[in-house]
Amino acid sequence: MVTRRRVVVTGMGALAPNGNNLSSFWDALINGQSGIGYITRFDTSDHRAKIAGEVKNFDPREVLHPKEVRTNDPFTHYAVYAAMQAVKDSGIVIDDENAERVGVIWGSGIGGIGTHENQHEVMLEKGPRRISPFLVPMMIIDMTSGMISMKTGAKGPNYSTVSACASASHAIGEAARKIQYDEADIMITGGSEAAVTRTSVGGFAAARALSFRDCDPKTASRPFDRDRDGFVMGEGAGGLVLEELSHAIARKAQIYGEFLGLGFTGDAYHQTAMAPEAEGGTRAVKIALADAEIDTKDIDYVNAHGTSTPMGDGQETTAIKNALGDHAFQIALSSTKSMTGHLLGAAGAVESIACLMAIKHGIIPPTINYENPDPDCDLDYCPNEARELDVRYVLNNSFGFGGHNVALVLGRFVG
Repeated sequence: MVTRRRVVVTGMGALAPNGNNLSSFWDALINGQSGIGYITRFDTSDHRAKIAGEVKNFDPREVLHPKEVRTNDPFTHYAVYAAMQAVKDSGIVIDDENAERVGVIWGSGIGGIGTHENQHEVMLEKGPRRISPFLVPMMIIDMTSGMISMKTGAKGPNYSTVSACASASHAIGEAARKIQYDEADIMITGGSEAAVTRTSVGGFAAARALSFRDCDPKTASRPFDRDRDGFVMGEGAGGLVLEELSHAIARKAQIYGEFLGLGFTGDAYHQTAMAPEAEGGTRAVKIALADAEIDTKDIDYVNAHGTSTPMGDGQETTAIKNALGDHAFQIALSSTKSMTGHLLGAAGAVESIACLMAIKHGIIPPTINYENPDPDCDLDYCPNEARELDVRYVLNNSFGFGGHNVALVLGRFVG
């Protein structure tokens, strides 16, 4: 029987609508500060959805050469930025001696859709011969993990995960497995998204997935509230450095927490809706708890997928109650999407960071804009104000179009 190695988190980096680094992002979360506003990326006069959580005051030249900025899509800019933050935070040095034992697995759900839109216009206006030779590398999702490896020198396992809004959580789980089963000692992982574009926003609006509450953007994302009307698009990235425990201890690394378990399931049901009674999401949570070898009663906090959609929030509530039983009514939940919007393929990464910071600081971020209870959402969603709580074990849920369900269990490191 193979003995699984222990995996800890030793570095983190965030780029979100409400914070451009780990400390500012966390401060915004615990103070209930929203990063959602009116869209500035394009003219929204003919769009139904006019609000989003955009990254602000970001300069990719902090981590990329000007030529690399021009030849990479913003979702890759975001990825490299968050990954390099996490690497710096971890204090690791990647060199010829360890490069082959350091890998990168990165997630994104949409990829370079902005580049695709721009180059499609070039083709229509000027013809196919004027398409940029960088269209393909700028558009494809695996360029994130490729560019991160080029900038850091990591030569270990390297690929990207694509599972809509579960992409980053799949990446984190896959990265942890590489360390657990001795295929790497260090993994750089996370997710990024830059999908606040005309086509992307228009498409989600056409599917009636977005909020049209544009009279007050900061209150539009209201997970689990009775009056929620859809999610708010967000963008950004979250990066984490995962490390084998003895390796981290040997170099006296800081440890934010420990990766304990994962549950990956598929609904096999519908393109956009969860399976009846949240069957797939329920199984994901149960599998993650079993993988972590902890009991349902050990969970102190759930960072919910909580997108603010009328159907999704109720289904997730059902999944949590199905999986945790009566204990579901004893624990705190929150959706940080109330402050960031939905970062799609990056969501699982920034929300895992929120979970680890909750463990470190003993504070649960709130679900802001929770004003009117919904009888179908009857758990404790930590409404409107952060809460001090001794957090040992957390559950992070991510669910994606196509029936992709991920549950991750993270915990306080105990030597």
